Amino acid sequence: MDGLSNQVLSMKTFKIAIITTLVALSIATNYVLIGVHNVKLMDFMVFVGGFCFGSIVGASIGVLSWLIYGTLNPYGFVPQVWLATMLAESIYGIVGGVLGKSLASTNHKKQQLKLSVFFATMGFIPTVVYDLITNVAYASSFNVPILAAVFVGAPFTVLHEVANAVIFGVCSIPMITALRKLCGGEKRVVLKK
Repeated sequence: MDGLSNQVLSMKTFKIAIITTLVALSIATNYVLIGVHNVKLMDFMVFVGGFCFGSIVGASIGVLSWLIYGTLNPYGFVPQVWLATMLAESIYGIVGGVLGKSLASTNHKKQQLKLSVFFATMGFIPTVVYDLITNVAYASSFNVPILAAVFVGAPFTVLHEVANAVIFGVCSIPMITALRKLCGGEKRVVLKK
Protein backbone atom coordinates (compact mmCIF):
# COMPACT_ATOMS: atom_id res chain seq x y z
CA MET A 1 0.00 0.00 0.00
CA ASP A 2 1.18 3.49 -0.73
CA GLY A 3 1.20 6.35 1.79
CA LEU A 4 -2.13 7.81 0.61
CA SER A 5 -3.91 4.45 0.91
CA ASN A 6 -2.55 3.99 4.42
CA GLN A 7 -3.70 7.48 5.35
CA VAL A 8 -7.23 6.88 4.00
CA LEU A 9 -7.41 3.52 5.81
CA SER A 10 -6.19 5.17 9.00
CA MET A 11 -8.85 7.90 8.72
CA LYS A 12 -11.60 5.30 8.17
CA THR A 13 -10.38 3.29 11.14
CA PHE A 14 -10.31 6.43 13.27
CA LYS A 15 -13.88 7.34 12.25
CA ILE A 16 -15.09 3.83 13.08
CA ALA A 17 -13.35 4.05 16.46
CA ILE A 18 -15.02 7.41 17.20
CA ILE A 19 -18.47 6.10 16.19
CA THR A 20 -17.98 2.99 18.31
CA THR A 21 -16.80 5.00 21.31
CA LEU A 22 -19.70 7.46 21.13
CA VAL A 23 -22.21 4.62 20.71
CA ALA A 24 -20.70 2.84 23.71
CA LEU A 25 -20.79 6.03 25.79
CA SER A 26 -24.40 6.65 24.77
CA ILE A 27 -25.50 3.19 25.82
CA ALA A 28 -23.38 3.07 28.98
CA THR A 29 -24.61 6.45 30.24
CA ASN A 30 -28.21 5.38 29.58
CA TYR A 31 -27.73 2.36 31.82
CA VAL A 32 -25.93 4.41 34.48
CA LEU A 33 -28.80 6.93 34.54
CA ILE A 34 -31.53 4.27 34.32
CA GLY A 35 -33.12 5.42 37.60
CA VAL A 36 -33.32 9.05 36.46
CA HIS A 37 -36.20 9.11 33.98
CA ASN A 38 -35.75 11.23 30.85
CA VAL A 39 -32.38 12.67 31.89
CA LYS A 40 -29.86 10.98 29.63
CA LEU A 41 -26.64 11.81 27.79
CA MET A 42 -27.40 9.77 24.66
CA ASP A 43 -29.00 12.66 22.77
CA PHE A 44 -26.02 14.85 23.57
CA MET A 45 -23.47 12.23 22.43
CA VAL A 46 -25.32 11.79 19.15
CA PHE A 47 -25.46 15.57 18.62
CA VAL A 48 -21.75 16.04 19.33
CA GLY A 49 -20.88 13.14 17.02
CA GLY A 50 -22.82 14.84 14.24
CA PHE A 51 -21.38 18.26 15.04
CA CYS A 52 -17.80 17.04 14.93
CA PHE A 53 -17.95 14.44 12.17
CA GLY A 54 -20.98 15.26 10.04
CA SER A 55 -24.66 14.40 9.85
CA ILE A 56 -24.19 10.86 8.52
CA VAL A 57 -21.85 9.90 11.35
CA GLY A 58 -24.12 11.57 13.91
CA ALA A 59 -27.24 9.86 12.59
CA SER A 60 -25.36 6.55 12.56
CA ILE A 61 -24.43 7.00 16.22
CA GLY A 62 -28.10 7.63 17.05
CA VAL A 63 -29.43 4.66 15.11
CA LEU A 64 -26.76 2.27 16.39
CA SER A 65 -27.22 3.43 19.99
CA TRP A 66 -30.95 2.73 19.92
CA LEU A 67 -30.49 -0.43 17.85
CA ILE A 68 -28.54 -1.87 20.78
CA TYR A 69 -30.10 -0.09 23.77
CA GLY A 70 -33.62 -0.51 22.44
CA THR A 71 -33.14 -4.23 21.98
CA LEU A 72 -31.70 -4.64 25.48
CA ASN A 73 -33.99 -2.05 27.05
CA PRO A 74 -34.76 -2.80 30.71
CA TYR A 75 -38.24 -1.30 30.22
CA GLY A 76 -39.14 -3.85 27.57
CA PHE A 77 -39.09 -4.12 23.81
CA VAL A 78 -41.85 -2.77 21.59
CA PRO A 79 -40.89 -2.89 17.88
CA GLN A 80 -42.87 0.21 16.84
CA VAL A 81 -41.45 2.34 19.65
CA TRP A 82 -37.97 0.94 19.01
CA LEU A 83 -38.11 1.94 15.32
CA ALA A 84 -39.48 5.37 16.22
CA THR A 85 -36.70 6.00 18.74
CA MET A 86 -34.02 4.97 16.24
CA LEU A 87 -35.46 7.34 13.65
CA ALA A 88 -35.98 10.18 16.13
CA GLU A 89 -32.53 9.78 17.73
CA SER A 90 -30.88 10.28 14.35
CA ILE A 91 -32.35 13.80 14.27
CA TYR A 92 -29.81 14.90 16.90
CA GLY A 93 -26.93 13.73 14.71
CA ILE A 94 -28.34 15.41 11.62
CA VAL A 95 -28.90 18.71 13.45
CA GLY A 96 -25.40 18.45 14.93
CA GLY A 97 -23.90 17.88 11.49
CA VAL A 98 -25.68 20.87 9.97
CA LEU A 99 -24.58 23.10 12.85
CA GLY A 100 -21.02 21.78 12.74
CA LYS A 101 -20.74 22.88 9.13
CA SER A 102 -22.25 26.30 9.73
CA LEU A 103 -20.30 27.06 12.94
CA ALA A 104 -16.93 25.81 11.67
CA SER A 105 -15.16 29.13 12.15
CA THR A 106 -16.85 30.39 15.30
CA ASN A 107 -14.54 31.82 17.94
CA HIS A 108 -16.00 30.37 21.14
CA LYS A 109 -13.79 32.34 23.53
CA LYS A 110 -15.43 35.61 22.51
CA GLN A 111 -18.97 34.26 22.27
CA GLN A 112 -19.13 31.52 24.92
CA LEU A 113 -22.34 32.64 26.63
CA LYS A 114 -24.09 33.27 23.33
CA LEU A 115 -23.02 29.85 22.00
CA SER A 116 -24.05 28.12 25.23
CA VAL A 117 -27.55 29.60 24.94
CA PHE A 118 -27.62 28.61 21.27
CA PHE A 119 -26.58 25.02 22.11
CA ALA A 120 -29.21 24.90 24.87
CA THR A 121 -31.83 25.89 22.29
CA MET A 122 -30.46 23.26 19.90
CA GLY A 123 -30.85 20.69 22.67
CA PHE A 124 -34.43 21.75 23.35
CA ILE A 125 -35.91 21.96 19.83
CA PRO A 126 -34.90 18.49 18.53
CA THR A 127 -36.06 17.03 21.85
CA VAL A 128 -39.55 18.44 21.28
CA VAL A 129 -39.56 16.70 17.87
CA TYR A 130 -38.14 13.47 19.37
CA ASP A 131 -40.76 13.44 22.13
CA LEU A 132 -43.58 14.08 19.68
CA ILE A 133 -42.47 11.20 17.43
CA THR A 134 -41.99 8.76 20.31
CA ASN A 135 -45.27 9.76 22.03
CA VAL A 136 -47.19 9.17 18.81
CA ALA A 137 -45.44 5.80 18.35
CA TYR A 138 -46.25 4.83 21.95
CA ALA A 139 -49.88 5.89 21.59
CA SER A 140 -50.38 3.98 18.34
CA SER A 141 -48.59 0.89 19.69
CA PHE A 142 -50.83 0.63 22.73
CA ASN A 143 -54.07 1.99 21.18
CA VAL A 144 -54.02 5.05 23.43
CA PRO A 145 -55.42 8.33 22.09
CA ILE A 146 -52.52 10.56 21.07
CA LEU A 147 -53.74 13.51 23.16
CA ALA A 148 -54.02 11.27 26.23
CA ALA A 149 -50.49 9.97 25.71
CA VAL A 150 -49.15 13.51 25.29
CA PHE A 151 -51.05 14.75 28.35
CA VAL A 152 -50.06 11.85 30.63
CA GLY A 153 -46.46 11.99 29.39
CA ALA A 154 -46.19 15.78 29.67
CA PRO A 155 -44.18 15.88 32.93
CA PHE A 156 -41.64 13.40 31.52
CA THR A 157 -41.54 15.23 28.20
CA VAL A 158 -40.91 18.60 29.84
CA LEU A 159 -38.21 17.07 32.04
CA HIS A 160 -36.53 15.55 28.96
CA GLU A 161 -36.62 18.84 27.06
CA VAL A 162 -35.34 20.97 29.96
CA ALA A 163 -32.63 18.42 30.87
CA ASN A 164 -31.39 18.35 27.27
CA ALA A 165 -31.35 22.15 27.10
CA VAL A 166 -29.18 22.26 30.23
CA ILE A 167 -26.88 19.41 29.13
CA PHE A 168 -26.40 20.82 25.63
CA GLY A 169 -25.91 24.37 26.93
CA VAL A 170 -23.36 23.45 29.59
CA CYS A 171 -21.50 20.57 27.95
CA SER A 172 -21.35 21.27 24.18
CA ILE A 173 -18.39 23.63 24.08
CA PRO A 174 -16.18 21.59 26.46
CA MET A 175 -17.01 18.28 24.73
CA ILE A 176 -16.51 19.63 21.21
CA THR A 177 -13.23 21.26 22.29
CA ALA A 178 -12.05 18.00 23.87
CA LEU A 179 -12.91 16.01 20.75
CA ARG A 180 -11.09 18.57 18.63
CA LYS A 181 -7.96 18.12 20.72
CA LEU A 182 -8.31 14.35 20.65
CA CYS A 183 -8.58 14.43 16.87
CA GLY A 184 -5.57 16.68 16.48
CA GLY A 185 -7.54 19.74 15.43
CA GLU A 186 -9.33 17.99 12.56
CA LYS A 187 -11.10 20.67 10.48
CA ARG A 188 -14.64 19.33 11.06
CA VAL A 189 -14.12 19.40 14.82
CA VAL A 190 -14.77 23.06 15.22
CA LEU A 191 -15.05 25.98 17.60
CA LYS A 192 -11.66 27.58 17.22
CA LYS A 193 -9.82 28.90 20.21
